[in-house]
Amino acid sequence: MSIVKEDLAIVSPDALAPAATEAKAENIGVTKAAMPGAKCFVSAMLAGAFIGFGGMYFCTFLGDTTMAFGVQRLVGGLCFCLGLCLVLCCGAELFTGNVLMVCAKASKKITFGGLFRNWGIVWVGNLAGSLLAMFIIFMSNLQGMNGGAVGEAFVSVAAGKVSLAPEVLFFKAILCNILVCLAVWIGFSSKTTADKVLGILLPISAFVACGFEHCVANMFFLPMGLVLNGLGFGAAGAVTLGGVAYNLVLATLGNIVGGLLVGLAYWFIYRKKQEK
Repeated sequence: MSIVKEDLAIVSPDALAPAATEAKAENIGVTKAAMPGAKCFVSAMLAGAFIGFGGMYFCTFLGDTTMAFGVQRLVGGLCFCLGLCLVLCCGAELFTGNVLMVCAKASKKITFGGLFRNWGIVWVGNLAGSLLAMFIIFMSNLQGMNGGAVGEAFVSVAAGKVSLAPEVLFFKAILCNILVCLAVWIGFSSKTTADKVLGILLPISAFVACGFEHCVANMFFLPMGLVLNGLGFGAAGAVTLGGVAYNLVLATLGNIVGGLLVGLAYWFIYRKKQEK
């Protein structure tokens, strides 16, 4: 039996080449744009919950205040990677990663209507899943661990996010989704679960360690911080509903810009027709 080149490509564990990865990103964008609304929403809820689980792990680790700053940021960042590992390996619709659908739009494979429809459904679904995860985690009394230190960590994280200056918040969000979309891009190029997990670790732990702003993560951190602050954790009034809305709006806009920079750069390099 002869083995053709295409057969070898299918079974090869080697990652896709950059041009093939961009083509795959376009095909994924077409599939996402065509997904039925209800399925898209439930899948987005899963992604919101998965990112919430990463936030849960992160704040549980931050509940130990005896660690040095660098160690705390590094290991906390690695803990947060749980969220995107679940999204990419188990399958779910994450708003920040779906900004890469712009590759399919740039090649005219989907319409603006299909793009914005997906983004809208997924953003709301991510929020719903984040709030559901928050409720379940709150009811488990995770915040009471280590004498309430975990609850204090949740409020501290949230308070820091709502107090950022608008330009700082916006550019932190841009940097965040540059790293997140690069992690997703690595996931697109990967052919094994191990590839995906290892590829996620450095960019995702980097954005967390550096304190960048991810709108879906904040859909979990900020409501949890708001509720716990109202129950007496942290300084009174440290997290407000207005502060939550302020952060989510600017973080979302910055995340879109960061994702567009990654997606359009690779589309330009590998797919845009060269001018004669």
